[in-house]
Amino acid sequence: MTNKSEKKLEATIYSQEGKKVGTKALPETVFGESWNADLVHEVVVSMQGNVRANTAHTKMRGEVSGGGKKPWKQKGTGRARHGSTRSPIWRGGGVTFGPRNDRNYTRKLNKNVRAKALACVLSHKFADGEILLVDSLSFKDPKTADARSFIDAAAKVEGMESLGTKKANAALVVLDVRDQNTELSFRNLGNIHVMNVKDVSPVDLLTYKYVIVAKPEESLKALEARVGTKVVRKAMAVKK
Repeated sequence: MTNKSEKKLEATIYSQEGKKVGTKALPETVFGESWNADLVHEVVVSMQGNVRANTAHTKMRGEVSGGGKKPWKQKGTGRARHGSTRSPIWRGGGVTFGPRNDRNYTRKLNKNVRAKALACVLSHKFADGEILLVDSLSFKDPKTADARSFIDAAAKVEGMESLGTKKANAALVVLDVRDQNTELSFRNLGNIHVMNVKDVSPVDLLTYKYVIVAKPEESLKALEARVGTKVVRKAMAVKK
């Protein structure tokens, strides 16, 4: 029985001006993962719950003020019997099954599950042509005009046309290391967000349509360290 041949993944690298400057072989453990909607959903919901502020809080009938006196006598009025205006059916009374701030929304997530979810989302976006590799992304001074020029140039790349017109959640710019000038240049563009590669999560990737990866040589190594090695080690442990 012959072994299944490995799928070769390659992506074009562009300059900051939007011109092709080369190609890059992509790690299969990061960009060749099959889509698993159930796993991604579990991870996204868990991560959102873990950062939930949980400030919504309603009072039950024992916590609202007033209602100590019986509204009217039990019999003889022709009206329904009531014992307190704190009842949930009264205006100003307690709330039934309302949100409470003592509820715990946090969920424990396994590291390998998070790693695989990250690989699933990256692979899905790469398959849909929503990942752009840029050889270098830097600005001498923090200028919004320079950032806008880069977005306009990137929007000319095939498959990235809506990058320049999408009003909300257009792109996530991923840097290998923090760059203050780059972050400040994009700050006034409300549809663009800049992050360090070590902080990227499946929630961030799914929030934005496109993912722009600067300095792919370093950034992809960081992603492979976060995703590839963990998934590979777990698979090897299972085989043993």
